[in-house]
Amino acid sequence: MILKDRIAIVTGAGSGIGRAGARALALEGANVIVADLSAEKGGETVAFIAAEGGRASALATDVTDDAQLAELIARTVRDFGRLDILHSHAGIQVEGTLEQVDPSGLTASWELNVRAHFMAARLAMPQMREQGGGSIIVTSSNSGVFYDREMLAYATTKHAVIAMVRQIAIDYGRYNVRINALCPGWVDTPFNEPFIRQMGGRQAIENYVKEKIPLGRWARPEEIAEAIVFLASDRSSFMTGHALVVDGGEAIA
Repeated sequence: MILKDRIAIVTGAGSGIGRAGARALALEGANVIVADLSAEKGGETVAFIAAEGGRASALATDVTDDAQLAELIARTVRDFGRLDILHSHAGIQVEGTLEQVDPSGLTASWELNVRAHFMAARLAMPQMREQGGGSIIVTSSNSGVFYDREMLAYATTKHAVIAMVRQIAIDYGRYNVRINALCPGWVDTPFNEPFIRQMGGRQAIENYVKEKIPLGRWARPEEIAEAIVFLASDRSSFMTGHALVVDGGEAIA
């Protein structure tokens, strides 16, 4: 177990990539704090982990609420004495062009896709610095390294969060705190519903996946979870400030 007894927080861990990542971290020995807006979904993730022999607990958290996010970090440190891994994953997808995206949609995207990651890292950093290191993973997207049509709010915020990760890496590498951006491509989860609507339905997106992705298929959440374990563990010990793209080759096609 490459993460034996490490303490990990995963936000947005009630479904999709967040759930798969939390399960993968636990299977490698981490004690995982499952944070999700939905207490029910967070509890389901904990149940999955327990059934697999892992250790986890859930804390319902709205990551756009600074007080709740602060309590998540503080409670973890209070209960376990340290914080080794933070996967700040929760995000939102708002579709549309410049004229289609309501200003409130851009604001919501910024709050969840950038500011919440900023606050999570900011709150975790003092503990990681004091204990001599840690790994922070922030979920961006392959839309953070190239551009999608009619996805202004999403692409803007996903590019912004990669810039933030790189700046933090420069400033905090001296403390042995690593921070990297996870950039998934098309993963078959409900998170893609806004883009599927925009593309004209499920069959249209299936055609896109087959034609535009060199590997010709969606990713499974469990495949992205392998990258999360890599970034969380000492296997990536000399990697910081990196945008790790896991997208079947879409970004280079």
